Amino acid sequence: MNGALLRDLVPAVIGVLVRRGADFTSAEDAVQDAVVEAVRVWPDDPPRDPKGWLVTVAWHKFLDTARADARRRRREVRLEGEPMPGPVAAVDDTLQLYFLCAHPCLTPASSVALTLRAVGGLTTRQIAQAYLVPEPTMAQRISRAKRTLSGVRFDQPGDVATVLRVLYLVFNEGYSGDVDLAAEAIRLTRHLASMINHAEVGGLLALMLLHHARRPARTGPDGRLVPLAEQDRGRWRSHLIAEGVQVLQAALTRDRLGEFQAQAAIAALHADARTVDETDWVQIVEWYDELVRLTDSPVARLNRAVAVGEADGPRAGLAALAELDPALPRHAAVAAYLHERDGDPVAAARLYTEAARSAPSRSERDHLTRQAARLNAPRQT
Repeated sequence: MNGALLRDLVPAVIGVLVRRGADFTSAEDAVQDAVVEAVRVWPDDPPRDPKGWLVTVAWHKFLDTARADARRRRREVRLEGEPMPGPVAAVDDTLQLYFLCAHPCLTPASSVALTLRAVGGLTTRQIAQAYLVPEPTMAQRISRAKRTLSGVRFDQPGDVATVLRVLYLVFNEGYSGDVDLAAEAIRLTRHLASMINHAEVGGLLALMLLHHARRPARTGPDGRLVPLAEQDRGRWRSHLIAEGVQVLQAALTRDRLGEFQAQAAIAALHADARTVDETDWVQIVEWYDELVRLTDSPVARLNRAVAVGEADGPRAGLAALAELDPALPRHAAVAAYLHERDGDPVAAARLYTEAARSAPSRSERDHLTRQAARLNAPRQT
């Protein structure tokens, strides 16, 4: 098979799909899928017309994806943006696909990326943003996963931990990204909880419910991001908070603590505070200590530095932050917040500006830019 020929044909095939009505990103993804199929098929059955073959296969891939997206949107419309409590349907093909894409022959990272693309309906760009890697890197990872799965038997579905990771990332994309998948992720996690007795499934469900409860207050009428400390807590959905706390308590009684339970416990402490001043930061630090012990995650350590700054003062938070890599995403934003609380608006304004340049979303970038402008304004008058 001529790899150079394939590479040369890709732009032209993308152009054909765009002229037929596909948007560029969808056309690019469909052609990528067709190229993976060509790598598998062409060595044994080379086509007479390589470009025509790629156009046909890519167009069918695009149509299949478009139909799947339409079915997913219809499910979301039925859910009306609010996850329904209680039992769910006994059969769910979507959840089965999650398990199948988490095949043992793939690494967990590849399983998550492939499932988000093939089942979750996210674009390669959205998945790359979730992983904080360049889009071409993620495209290659997904392509390798597809090639690995070519011809394998699907009689060994993936493990629960990988499926939970996928559901968690789908929820996060639905919660803060361009595609609203939060309610669908909660629905699937409910279904998984009804199928298996696993403490971390309960932990993840509780975490989703507690975060989803705060969603109405996360943005203002003009679409601006509203930080947790400034949110109108009267807009939080109290029934979801109550359900999330109940699910979390049931999970914790099993005495099999995992990272999702620890994260849910932190979210529950935030939800339990009637005002920001009543937040039990000491307990939150203790839960972050547990989360760091369980995961050794740099992101958990970063969030812990914020909590330490609230519990023990901004200088203690800055000391905890100094132990972390400054290249860590949102490191500059945390440093800016702690420096402002420590009475150093000049350093805070500089760091807010730096953080805005690398913000992962427009709403976060705009928020950080406004924070920098607010601190710079008194010095400009």
